[in-house]
Amino acid sequence: MLDNLLNLVKEHAGEAIAKNNSIPGNRKDEVIADAANSIEGGFQNLLSQGGGINDVLKLFSGQSSAQNNVSQQFTGNFVQDLIGKFGLDNNAANGIAGSLIPAVLSNLVSKTNDPNDSSFDIQSLLNNFSGGKTAGFNVQGLLDKVKSGALDLDGDGDTDLQDIMLLVSKGKSGGGLMDTIKGMFGK
Repeated sequence: MLDNLLNLVKEHAGEAIAKNNSIPGNRKDEVIADAANSIEGGFQNLLSQGGGINDVLKLFSGQSSAQNNVSQQFTGNFVQDLIGKFGLDNNAANGIAGSLIPAVLSNLVSKTNDPNDSSFDIQSLLNNFSGGKTAGFNVQGLLDKVKSGALDLDGDGDTDLQDIMLLVSKGKSGGGLMDTIKGMFGK
């Protein structure tokens, strides 16, 4: 999975990394690998948080607000790596991360949602990023519910998965899907 993600970052590394003079030529591959690791680590971090699954599912359902939120988080982490590990100044690091991370995430979502592209699938991605906690669980079915609005409990146009998980954690709901979600993400 990380190899596919690394290849995706390489596809988008042109102006941001490959043609960027602020990155020494002998370290460009390291920066590309670090970008892929930052994205993977960002997903792992989101999935370890109670509400992070909400952002991840919204991201893969195509909700632009989620893409902006996730991009900002991942970009911030990558900026810190570029400054700390590679000695780039703040402006250069922000420029690189700000152009690369959103493009990679957008393409990752597109490839994951394209039935004709088998390089990524939501089940494998979340299973990898959650450390195997989604094995045997129909992640695509849950994503389809997010896309269709079936999890919008209050009709305000957003997915209320976080609210559902909160209800589960307080014991006001139980069984089936919600217990599975609760168990997957440590709630």
